[in-house]
Amino acid sequence: MKDDSSIGIKIEKKTIIGIAALIIGIMVFAGILTQVVPTGLYDVDADGAIINGTYHEIPRESVGYSFWRVFIAPVEAFIYATGDAMMGVIIILVIILIGGTFLVLDKSGVMKYIMSSVVRRFSDKKYTLLAVMILACMALSSFAGIMEESVTLVPLAVAISLSLGWDSLVGLGFSLISVAFGYSAATFNPFNVGIVQSMADLPMFSGVLFRCAVFVVVYAVLAGFLITYAKKVEKDPTKSLCYESDLKLRDRYLNEEETAKAMANPNLPKATKAFVSSLLAVLVITVICLTTNIIVKDQAISDIIGYLPLASMAVLFTVGGLRAGHISGIKGKNLLRSFLSGAKTILPCAPIIIFIISVTYILKSGKIIDTLLYWVHNAISGLNPYISIVIIFFVICVFEFFISSGSAKAFLLMPILLPLVDMVGIGRQNLIVAFCLSEGFCNVLFPTNGLLMIALGMINLSYGKYFKAIWKLFVLEFIAAIAMNLIGVYIGY
Repeated sequence: MKDDSSIGIKIEKKTIIGIAALIIGIMVFAGILTQVVPTGLYDVDADGAIINGTYHEIPRESVGYSFWRVFIAPVEAFIYATGDAMMGVIIILVIILIGGTFLVLDKSGVMKYIMSSVVRRFSDKKYTLLAVMILACMALSSFAGIMEESVTLVPLAVAISLSLGWDSLVGLGFSLISVAFGYSAATFNPFNVGIVQSMADLPMFSGVLFRCAVFVVVYAVLAGFLITYAKKVEKDPTKSLCYESDLKLRDRYLNEEETAKAMANPNLPKATKAFVSSLLAVLVITVICLTTNIIVKDQAISDIIGYLPLASMAVLFTVGGLRAGHISGIKGKNLLRSFLSGAKTILPCAPIIIFIISVTYILKSGKIIDTLLYWVHNAISGLNPYISIVIIFFVICVFEFFISSGSAKAFLLMPILLPLVDMVGIGRQNLIVAFCLSEGFCNVLFPTNGLLMIALGMINLSYGKYFKAIWKLFVLEFIAAIAMNLIGVYIGY
């Protein structure tokens, strides 16, 4: 069996440096904006929501945000931005646990056992499997609001994708990307549909039939793109933009000698069941949290419950992985040593999350977000509803670049957009769809999303290559999103 340095998740320094440089560049850009965009504020109500019509400029000197503070923003964000910092800490802990767990799973042979089982069972109908996996991941997100939790599935999905003759991007496609697109095509998702409908004074989860139609359209485009791409890569692997980086992964996961040794272990079926049972427990907890969020309509409780699926995924995923390693024959200190070795390899990803949190903190500290909202309000007022809904869609996309939290964007944008759509003749349900579609796609498009950047680090793929490989998918989905928004306006949704 190979030593720990040649198994598990491996993230190259070049990949991390490239991603970090990109995010730091965005931090600097945000800092420049704080110096050139006029500073201003809206008044807020007791719940912290903006009161429309109360915008007023404030002297830049009274804000006191100097450009040099961009370089200490990572520290300030963790001191003052408590909500974002809490989620950042949880994500950092999750990715560290993922690194440790996957090394144990790889060393124990469980990863190879799972891949071998999948290949044996689905080798003659793998595109049916791909379509089903896309549907399952989209449905989990669309119905239950799964998002951050999906990063734990990326290494396993990539390993399965490689074993079926595809590349890392296909694995990323039927895991993280599918989950993000399901978030866009939200049907009962309490974290975007539920929150925004409550702010819009609409019955909870009303208007679901049109959102189901949106789900079908988004699924059709995503499945068609991924299946077409997978067939192209299977026919000629060198056409994959991650061909070079996948060579090391293929050697790690598809080594026939290592696979044969692993499959000779009689304890692997039992070890694999122990790991899978932990994943099923996470699904049960997620459903319970979803149900509780629907029944108990309290924001404070909702915020706490929102952390539980991700936290439970991290803990149970790790416990399941360690149990599997123990059952397979890795005992005591060797098990702990393997786990710590894997955690250490993924630790360099932690600064990426901190830098991304800093981008939002810089804009908030510079007091320019409300000014941008005020400009949007003035630009849309008086336009016809068809043009307005398209502009609103792209405006939310722009804010997603800087603020990835869906609930934060809702409390920031909805008080401005709700009276605006009433004024121009757009239905509030249509605004819900525009908000959801704007948010989900961008979660796996913009480099300011921590989950995307961590996932790219896991497969050692630069953001530039990722964008080059995937941009056509986003063009198709944005066209579909605009079409569905326009149809919503036409039918008076």
